Amino acid sequence: MERVCQFLKDAGVYYLATVEGDQPRVRPFGTAHIFEGRLYIQTGKVKPCSRQLLANPKAEICAFHQGTWVRIAGELVEDDRVEAKKSMLDAYPNLRGMYDENDGNTQVLYFRSATATFSSFSSAPETVTF
Repeated sequence: MERVCQFLKDAGVYYLATVEGDQPRVRPFGTAHIFEGRLYIQTGKVKPCSRQLLANPKAEICAFHQGTWVRIAGELVEDDRVEAKKSMLDAYPNLRGMYDENDGNTQVLYFRSATATFSSFSSAPETVTF
């Protein structure tokens, strides 16, 4: 999981796919953080992404960095604890202009039953589960 998180940080931007009814939705994200042994991402509860994940927690992330890409599939589970939100925002202080752990909008989610697959054109895929 640490390797997956570091890859997402090194890539800088990854793309999160959710579904809205029968329509896939993809958007760029940039937060990846390990807290209490789980891989977390962050969004705002007012965003469509949050509503989509509430309706269907299955999601996938894709990121590309230096000729390798990773796809992470699993369920994203909300952790509404202040400690989890604070940990994320402390790791990404630039977000504090828009978010606060007590604002009622900040949402952190962790992957449950996740599979990450690292791929490239020059080597066989490698799969990690967490």
